[in-house]
Amino acid sequence: MTSSQVINPATEELLTTVDLLDVAAVDDAVARAAAAQRKWCRLAPAERAAGLRAFAGVVDAHIDELAALEVANSGHPIAQAEWEAGHVRDVLQFYSATPERLSGKQIPVAGGLDVTFNEPLGVVGVITPWNFPMTIAAWGFAPALAAGNAVVLKPAEWTPLTTIRLGELAIASGLPEGLFQVLPGKGSVVGERFVTHPGVRKVVFTGSTEVGMRVMAGAAAQVKRVTLELGGKSANIVFDDCDLEKAAATAPYGVFDNAGQDCCARSRILVQRNVYDRFMELLEPAVKGVVVGDPTLRDTEMGPLVSRPHWESVVSYVPDGAPVAFRASAPEGPGFWFPPTVLTPQRTDRTVTEEIFGPVVTVLPFEDEADAIALANDTPYGLSGSIWTDNLSRAMRVSRAVESGNLSVNSHSSVRYNTPFGGFKQSGLGRELGPDAPLSFTETKNVFFAVEEL
Repeated sequence: MTSSQVINPATEELLTTVDLLDVAAVDDAVARAAAAQRKWCRLAPAERAAGLRAFAGVVDAHIDELAALEVANSGHPIAQAEWEAGHVRDVLQFYSATPERLSGKQIPVAGGLDVTFNEPLGVVGVITPWNFPMTIAAWGFAPALAAGNAVVLKPAEWTPLTTIRLGELAIASGLPEGLFQVLPGKGSVVGERFVTHPGVRKVVFTGSTEVGMRVMAGAAAQVKRVTLELGGKSANIVFDDCDLEKAAATAPYGVFDNAGQDCCARSRILVQRNVYDRFMELLEPAVKGVVVGDPTLRDTEMGPLVSRPHWESVVSYVPDGAPVAFRASAPEGPGFWFPPTVLTPQRTDRTVTEEIFGPVVTVLPFEDEADAIALANDTPYGLSGSIWTDNLSRAMRVSRAVESGNLSVNSHSSVRYNTPFGGFKQSGLGRELGPDAPLSFTETKNVFFAVEEL
């Protein structure tokens, strides 16, 4: 069995080593999951609901522990990590209502009674990324379990620790053995086996568009269902009629949250030309005010990048001579630190077109509403975005015209567990979260009962 080193990105110190599973171990886990799922789905809905509430309660009792693990493993600031652990609890609590609400339908037909049932798929494979390990894992496993499925979950190799602990907490809460299993391993081994294993009925993948395409192509061989949440290059559109001071003050937090390692990052700021210079004057102190440093401190707003290879990738986008308008400061010495950086490139520059996934934002001027929409849509992605305007009609027109799955007007909100989340175009396929998410983990079965006439 091979193993992987887990590194603290703020100190570059070794945290632990994690054993990586092979294909035989995955096959064994899927077999155990299938057996557990058959028992789980036969429980009364109220019993399954109680099981998920118990899991949420155990997570709640371990929020401090989970947050500390995420700070050490991912470099997330402590306040953010505490929110993330609480979010896992809240997602479980939200979907604990599902088992008693998957009621199907009764459809009027001639000659009898027609009803539908929401049958669970069976075993669901979830493959999570390294940027938000706990939260994105919960988006997959909570609605899948609520719909009556078992879950096998592969965490990212760089950041597996909180997900491994959640698997342990699931057992501690009383969920059946084998129902929710965390399987650390390489994507080319564990993730690939999720795709090829005939007993895994659906794969939920969050990660790069490039890998998502391979997952989708592999799943096609078995007509296997997929949900894909992939890349983004979202626009933050600032019109001249908005509260410019607020738009500039909040813009850094729309892109530099989690050191820009966020598929929803508003990494392109589009500013109407007649207020561009004033916006840049307001943006500079806002960017330089972002507190970058020790993620264990409560004042810290941004931590390090997740790993040395990712740091090198981000650095490659800002070579000597890059059009840097201004930067914030970041610690020196050990750790994968990169300062929040604002660029003013041409529209065709690769920093404008490619997902950097780091604390680097481009600012581009636009002429009018039509130009703003065209520029916002000039990308293969369509995940998130913001629109700043005090004109309600404009807000409605632009929000309908921008090709993106999640938009905010006069804010940078993207994800709530009680609303749907997902992308247009190459940003993904399907939707996560919201009240309907459990349905994507079910098959609709239609049954007609003939009724004899007297």
